[in-house]
Amino acid sequence: MAAPETEHVRNIALVGQDGAGKTSLAEAMLHISGRTDRLGTTHDGKSNLDYDPEEIRRGFTVSASIAPIQYGTYKINLVDTSGQPDFAGDTLAAMQACETAMFVIDAASGPEVNTDRLWREAEFLRLCRTIFINHIDREDADFDLAMATLHARYGSRLGAVTIPIGVGNDFKGIIDVLRMKARYYENGKERVEEIPAEYAEAAELSRDQLCDIVVEADDELMMKYLDGEPLTQEELESALGAAIASEVFIPVFVGSTLVEQGIQNIMDDIVSYFPSPSGHGTFTTADGEEHAVAKEGSPIAFAFKTMSDPFVGRLSFLKVSTGTLEPGMELVNSRTGKKERLGKLYVMMGKETQEVKKALAGDIIVVPKLSETRTGDTLSASGDVEIIQRFQLKPQYPVVIVADNRNDEDKLGEFLARQADADPTIRITRNEDTHQTVTTTMGDMQVDLLLRRLKEQAGIDAHTIPVRIPYRETIRKTAEAQGRHKKQTGGAGQFGDCFLRLEPNPGNGYEFVDEIVGGKIPRNYIPAVDKGVQDAMAEGFLAGYPMVDVKCAVYDGSYHPVDSNEMAFKTAARIGFRACCEKANPVLLEPIVNAAITAPEQYAGAVMGDISTRRGRIVGTDSNDQGATVILVRVPYSEVVTYTKDLRALTRGSGSYTFEFAGYEDAPMDVTKKLVAEYEASKNEK
Repeated sequence: MAAPETEHVRNIALVGQDGAGKTSLAEAMLHISGRTDRLGTTHDGKSNLDYDPEEIRRGFTVSASIAPIQYGTYKINLVDTSGQPDFAGDTLAAMQACETAMFVIDAASGPEVNTDRLWREAEFLRLCRTIFINHIDREDADFDLAMATLHARYGSRLGAVTIPIGVGNDFKGIIDVLRMKARYYENGKERVEEIPAEYAEAAELSRDQLCDIVVEADDELMMKYLDGEPLTQEELESALGAAIASEVFIPVFVGSTLVEQGIQNIMDDIVSYFPSPSGHGTFTTADGEEHAVAKEGSPIAFAFKTMSDPFVGRLSFLKVSTGTLEPGMELVNSRTGKKERLGKLYVMMGKETQEVKKALAGDIIVVPKLSETRTGDTLSASGDVEIIQRFQLKPQYPVVIVADNRNDEDKLGEFLARQADADPTIRITRNEDTHQTVTTTMGDMQVDLLLRRLKEQAGIDAHTIPVRIPYRETIRKTAEAQGRHKKQTGGAGQFGDCFLRLEPNPGNGYEFVDEIVGGKIPRNYIPAVDKGVQDAMAEGFLAGYPMVDVKCAVYDGSYHPVDSNEMAFKTAARIGFRACCEKANPVLLEPIVNAAITAPEQYAGAVMGDISTRRGRIVGTDSNDQGATVILVRVPYSEVVTYTKDLRALTRGSGSYTFEFAGYEDAPMDVTKKLVAEYEASKNEK
């Protein structure tokens, strides 16, 4: 496949709900264009694009894959994406590499929750948008209802460029409204005829609606049209591309991927009217400047995806932003400042690779073995250019992944680190308070995929355990007690004796005061008392959680000139500290978060009721630009650690939320008793 000119590249992200037929649409385009000799299908595991064992097992797309199609002198880069919320990071990264988002909608079920979310993301990314209504040959398909739903959901800029000839079992082909022809695809060939008489009126009405919208992209043409002059075919076609690029017009196609009707029409219109990277593609650098994709200038490329291939190794998917990439070229990674040498360049279709000699601006290319390059990195000749991701996803589903065999822990850590490098929606953090390494993802489906790939690719069996909540302990009263440690074993003994006073120190952390007078405890042993208290605070008193906001004073004590030493006074301080705690009204503190939960209005009541059952308090409500309800709550973190899947269930996948740590509050008595009992049981087991 020769390197296409920038003006002849079309980058299209196929997005939408799972099951609508995104992968099937790509497979149909590949087949009709001659890129493949058979129509790949997902239901029997014989898709060219859903080739990963996990995708075959699950029956849906997990990871974005590329379908490059040579169509005449044009190259169409179809990027097939996942419709699952857990893999939204990969989908959004793929969308950023494209100029157009094609939303695939099922003719029967219409746009669903994830489609709405991705539509908003496409608006934010300023992508051109188009819609393909698939499965029009299903018995329960209804084109008019689908169009009415789309208009109600996404506005009046939508217009049909194709309409069906029949629906359900009567579906035979499509009417190309732009060219005013009937198009049928039969036995691997397209047949173009005049529009059947019974569809002439519907075709004229759709064309009038098309003209009404498209002329808004050209002031001069609009004035002519408003004066009653009809548009010529040339005028309509010349205005169409500008209307799509400026997002004035959102074309709607219809067809069926199963029988490949309406697919060739889409490809014809993509190359004729959809924007090229130089016509619409832009990228934003870290300095806030926006730049156009251009074939002139020194090479700049953005790594929008990385993955590991079991045979080739690490693969980096690059969108060429400016200039030309060639094998052997040295580029600098702006994040690391290190040079990366480009080896061979490939275009990739599913798992198949084809070597190419160069890649021009606007094209998508795959480069193996870039060891320093991660998802989101920028490569350039100078290294002083950094393209920023225009989307931000914050994973909020934490788990702890533990190897079944403790000898595999190091390999497990390395594997998870590689996954986090490749996927920004996977974050690995070490919580020193709970002594756990936490893997935060988008949801349980992503966790399940990690565990399976861990087994398949690294040979490690692993499981998940709950995330420990970072509780704290403190005291509410002032108390005094003696800590005395005396041990005699025949030789030199140990002796330490100190009197401690503990008092609450809210908001000021730990404070140690030396009130010893008269040398009752030698000065060189005072730090040992301090250290013993801190060690005891780290262990906690009630349930093994660190103690905070305590002021400790050592005000009396005694020592032995031979048997006293630092270790003895550390031990005495620990004894005295625990004796004080027994009288100081110790309490357990639980972390509290402020959350903003966004849900459609019809689910707001259910969400607020659910938060109340989690000991949360409703702080207030608001509404956002989309008309959804934003519920502001204050809730214990322990009650919402795995809130992602619970909120999806409550809102049928339409809810979202953000958390912000707000501080600590006294835990209720039932929570305290439960944690104390668990702590005592674990001590007994040990």
